Amino acid sequence: MPKIEIYTKFMCPYCARAIALLKRKNALFEEHDITMGGPKRDEMLRGANGRTTVPQIFIGGQHVGGSDDLAALEAAGKLDTMLAG
Repeated sequence: MPKIEIYTKFMCPYCARAIALLKRKNALFEEHDITMGGPKRDEMLRGANGRTTVPQIFIGGQHVGGSDDLAALEAAGKLDTMLAG
């Protein structure tokens, strides 16, 4: 399984939705809470081409986007393939 990273903020419903989908897929992921900013926020901004909303999700180093983008991959039947590597 490729490395999955998700950048989140405290009490973000979209973050919770994306995390719930990944958990339903039994995907192991690394969560970075950027509520207080810091170097992880800067890292997210670089990888997400300046997108500032959360969550921002990366699978295998590829920027997937946010919660809606992840849900769209699932609806299109493409998420399982990405998670399989």
